[in-house]
Amino acid sequence: MAEEGKSIQSLGGIARAESLSEVQRQEIAKKAAEGRWKLPRALFGSPEHPLKIGSVEIPCYVLEDNRRVLTQRGMVTALDMARGSSGGTGGDRLAKFVEGDRLKSFVSKELQGVTSNPIKFLTPSGSTAYGYEATVLADICDVVLSARKAGLLQKQQGHIAVQCEILVRGFARIGIIAMVDEATGYQEVRDRQALQKILDKYLTDEWAKWSKTFPDDFYRELFRLKGLEYPSGKGQQRPGYVGHWTNDLVYKRLAPGVLTELKKKNPRLMSGKRARTFHQHFTRDYGHPELKQHLSNVIFLMKTCVTDEEFKTRLDKVAPKHGETPLLNLDYGV
Repeated sequence: MAEEGKSIQSLGGIARAESLSEVQRQEIAKKAAEGRWKLPRALFGSPEHPLKIGSVEIPCYVLEDNRRVLTQRGMVTALDMARGSSGGTGGDRLAKFVEGDRLKSFVSKELQGVTSNPIKFLTPSGSTAYGYEATVLADICDVVLSARKAGLLQKQQGHIAVQCEILVRGFARIGIIAMVDEATGYQEVRDRQALQKILDKYLTDEWAKWSKTFPDDFYRELFRLKGLEYPSGKGQQRPGYVGHWTNDLVYKRLAPGVLTELKKKNPRLMSGKRARTFHQHFTRDYGHPELKQHLSNVIFLMKTCVTDEEFKTRLDKVAPKHGETPLLNLDYGV
């Protein structure tokens, strides 16, 4: 009965999947993993903490490359526009709006390009979202108000112009706060606090009981790519330089400042060794799952490569290093 309940399409999909060779399946899985891995991740932001401008609330995020983005849906709502038909995201509505005949003389090619190509990213919870850099909203407001001043707006677009006025006034208030932050030096304190929030999500002072976190496949593939014999004998210790490789491939690529903070929390003893492994300092609810996911992606990528050079090139592309030194000055000693 279960088979009879399946649609023709689903049965066809199953048949196609079963006809694929193992190599083809791996290639499809590789492309899917790399595609998701390439998406920038938001380190800050949540639907519960939107940008508030008067009575307008816009979901906003800060990506790992420091871009400030507003969601598509939030942008359309902020402009008091009806959403389009592209899955309810509003992206098509926004792009068509700025490309309209009454606005096009005020729209730059750059603005036209960014509204047609929204940023796809991962929220802190791991879901996929679409948005635009925050400055795009200000650019659209300028376009709408310029068109109204020239008498080119349609009557039914008047409410959008009113909304743009409200937003522009709000931008001015937010802008002067940022200027005060910069003039007083509070901006640096604010940035240090922001980075500390990242580290607090990943790491904890209360180290966990040791558990096997790095799969044997990670080391087997690492030695294979390095052209070295894997030390598989019982009780045989791995060479010390493996730790440097691990720092380079794993801890430097998770988030800014993670490796430096780990070295601070787990310093070397007089013997030159550390009291615990780095992964014992990861938070169980966020840091440890992120570490496991990164390791899984790294191992998968290793298995698709023949040489160490090929692997490093591809890894640098999909998961670049944040560096051992934090991007912002925390006065932390290594």
